[in-house]
Amino acid sequence: MKFIILGCGSSMGVPRPDGFFGNCNPKNKKNFRSRCSALIKTKDENILIDTSPDLRQQLINNKIKRIDKVFYSHMHADQTHGINDLRVFYIKKRKPIPIYADKPTKKYLLNNFRYCFVNNVKEYPATLKLMSIDNKLSIKDGRKKIPIKQIKVKHGNVNSICYIIDKKLAYISDVNQIFERDFKYLKHLQYLILDCLWINKHPSHFNLEQSMEIINKLNPKKAILTNLSPILDYDYLKKILPKRIVPAFDGLTINL
Repeated sequence: MKFIILGCGSSMGVPRPDGFFGNCNPKNKKNFRSRCSALIKTKDENILIDTSPDLRQQLINNKIKRIDKVFYSHMHADQTHGINDLRVFYIKKRKPIPIYADKPTKKYLLNNFRYCFVNNVKEYPATLKLMSIDNKLSIKDGRKKIPIKQIKVKHGNVNSICYIIDKKLAYISDVNQIFERDFKYLKHLQYLILDCLWINKHPSHFNLEQSMEIINKLNPKKAILTNLSPILDYDYLKKILPKRIVPAFDGLTINL
């Protein structure tokens, strides 16, 4: 089983659409960051987490030929607006792709991308099927049934979902508060992939100092910082961080 960080950039990516690299060295390919999404790859399934606006290029870059399910973390544009790129996987399978999301995200998707979910007999069939998230969420890996636990975290004025895979890896791309009651699910994991926007404080994201504090509390074997803005250069982070904490880059692959 593999976990692939397809994109690790903040909401405008690095560089931004205006070409702004900020503190990031454009000569380092690891500073070219598309918007956040990730993939769980097993023997049987490819499960996408979020549909970044950069999804098409992410799938091409990583040679991903199929998507079997999608797990959404929350409703924001940088996590949802690549949804139309899922259409090709319906065409290949002739079966709607299951989409798992919480109630606010389901409502947002239906309001803004209704054509994906509702049959239009004269033009296009529904390509996606909305599913509810429950505590029995799992994925297949050969004969194994891998549990996926989800916990709610705060992301400014909305909730975001943290996905914990097989009690080994947690993916929390957008967060500014993790509730202490949930620390027991997140302590001593093999991998913690965590939001780290920039240096200054932000109302809906962890900054570098806050990310470090959470990592020290949860004590994973390895932590990976994602949702990185142009403020945070890859080599700068590598230089200042302890060895067990690393910045993400697009295409970073973890073997589980």
